[in-house]
Amino acid sequence: MKTTQLLILTCVLSLNIVFAQENNINDGIQTVEKSYLELPRIQVIPIKDTKNDRQYELYIKLPEGYSENGDIKYPVLYFTDALKHIEILSGSAEHVVENTILVGISWQKDLKGKLGALGEHASRFRDYSIMKSSNPEHQAKYQRGQASNHLDFIRNDVIKYVENNYQTDPDNRSYFGYSMGAKFGAYILFVQPDTFKNYILGSPGALLDGSYIYEHEPITALNQKELNANVFVSIGALEKESMLGHAKGLVSILKSKNYTNVSSKLVVIESANHGGAFPMSAVRGMYWLSDLTKE
Repeated sequence: MKTTQLLILTCVLSLNIVFAQENNINDGIQTVEKSYLELPRIQVIPIKDTKNDRQYELYIKLPEGYSENGDIKYPVLYFTDALKHIEILSGSAEHVVENTILVGISWQKDLKGKLGALGEHASRFRDYSIMKSSNPEHQAKYQRGQASNHLDFIRNDVIKYVENNYQTDPDNRSYFGYSMGAKFGAYILFVQPDTFKNYILGSPGALLDGSYIYEHEPITALNQKELNANVFVSIGALEKESMLGHAKGLVSILKSKNYTNVSSKLVVIESANHGGAFPMSAVRGMYWLSDLTKE
């Protein structure tokens, strides 16, 4: 029953996307003016990465009734790849985690040069990756390996702005990321675990296959005896076997350390490849987040 409900919710959420329409009549052309749907209660806030002089945007959605009680402190769900994820997370929040502030972090808005030529999404290759590429041509094109800079931006600019301007609970921050965004979330968990309390990581990929994170960054989480975090990891059943291994590896690492305040959950999305696993990862992750607040 629960799986059926999740599938229905996923289908309903997909209807949030509205396309412009034109009607043509053969015996007398009639054109209907294009119009676009704006998602309700979403504020678009320009924000600068002050350290690296890069411009981004925050997509902030406040819960219904937010302004009616100034005493309530709300949990916040931060997420990367904001333009791709805002619709399904916004729809899920309406039904599943109603009293949560959503904060989407955009790709860089003033991207130029070789990276800018790749498209508006290209800053994610730089911002979410840990290692530089060993191929000089590839590195010049994608500028990989600046995850630490992007994490500094989130901690020192994004979170500070949100907590200084909205009714937030600083002890109840959550993170959602998918694919490269999930790798970046796992990176945050391992190097600055106090950034968020809850992590939803969909198909995190090769971040945790062994050496490179250990060689290039101090692994705070692995050196602590105590860690306060809840971690949800999902993976598509039809993804590459190596991807499934990476997802299992993340959960295994967390469990092997015997942390006193860590819970972790691995969910395999049936009949789904990497792209197909995204909608159910988002919805099931939101249900998991909702269940945490009920415990």
